[in-house]
Amino acid sequence: MHRTRFPGLADGWARLDGPAGTQMVDDAIEAMAAWMRSGDSANQGGVFRAGERTDEVVEQARHSVAALLGASAHGVVFGPSMTALTMRFSAAVGRSLQPGDEIVCTRLDHDANVAPWLIAAARAGAEVRFAEPDRDTLELPAGAVEAVLSPRTRWVAVTAASNAAGSIPDLPGIIAAAHAAGARVFVDAVHATPHRQIDVGALGCDALACSAYKWFGPHIGILWARPELLADLQPDKLRPSPDEVPHRWELGTLPFESLAGVRAAADFMVSLDREAVRAHEDRLLARMVEGLRSIDAVTLHGAARDRTSTVMFSVAGHTSEQVAAALARAEIAVWHGNYYALELSRWLGLEPDGALRAGCVAYNDGEDVDRLLDAVAAL
Repeated sequence: MHRTRFPGLADGWARLDGPAGTQMVDDAIEAMAAWMRSGDSANQGGVFRAGERTDEVVEQARHSVAALLGASAHGVVFGPSMTALTMRFSAAVGRSLQPGDEIVCTRLDHDANVAPWLIAAARAGAEVRFAEPDRDTLELPAGAVEAVLSPRTRWVAVTAASNAAGSIPDLPGIIAAAHAAGARVFVDAVHATPHRQIDVGALGCDALACSAYKWFGPHIGILWARPELLADLQPDKLRPSPDEVPHRWELGTLPFESLAGVRAAADFMVSLDREAVRAHEDRLLARMVEGLRSIDAVTLHGAARDRTSTVMFSVAGHTSEQVAAALARAEIAVWHGNYYALELSRWLGLEPDGALRAGCVAYNDGEDVDRLLDAVAAL
């Protein structure tokens, strides 16, 4: 992939911070700028030209995102962030729960797919049970979720890939087990989407959320859910706002310029050879893992057989913040702390310091990885 497609890489930094947010692709930047210059931006529902063009940009974004996710555009909802959308969705689910009902979360998930369910359960008098990954590999097999399912389980909230360690759970097995128990499944695909092809039809999940800024677009959250589910659940909304699906789930005025960028980023993702991207990322992952393992002071957390090109590690004698600061002085961007994977960080005994996280996406190359390895070794 031509790195020149990503203007933000021109400063020469090794951007291994992709799991927290990627650089935008040129098409998305240009689409946003073109929309803002066009004079077409108005609001939805107008009977004049700009109003009609605004409706069009929203629907075009829905269809492009639907193509990326293998979904129906009728189930695509836009919002300010995945966290905000999940909080709204779980609150609506919570109003359908009864005391004694159960929700299953996992220790592998970002807190955006844990805390909203804890809050909804607490309000409903429901219980939350946790599935735990294998402590050494951080793999999450279907059996780990099956072990905490019961006839009272109503929803299972599970990640499609750990944003901390990259581990990819056995989603098909987990979804099949949940449905066999009479439960629905909400998938956090924020970390997975730039690394793996997502097809909600093939997965069979009931709802899924992701974020465009993790796949080279602007900061927009996306929720897909079965349209009949979006119709049955009752979201908080203003009285004059539309009651049709999916509009009833979208609070206030959408950021139309950002949706122009979302459409372009989604189209870019669809145009990629995803198998070639995966092979490229797998090579970078192998290089990172081999190099970090060769450094005596480094401890790697997790060794899942199926994982994204993301590594979580600690360096003996240094806090994660100290290491991240040292790498930043060498113009290498990585994240430190728990990256909101709070349950995992606690479960591994890493709090309050957390660990380092370095991740590769499609625009990274071997030089980025070598710079990381040299700088860590120099510590």
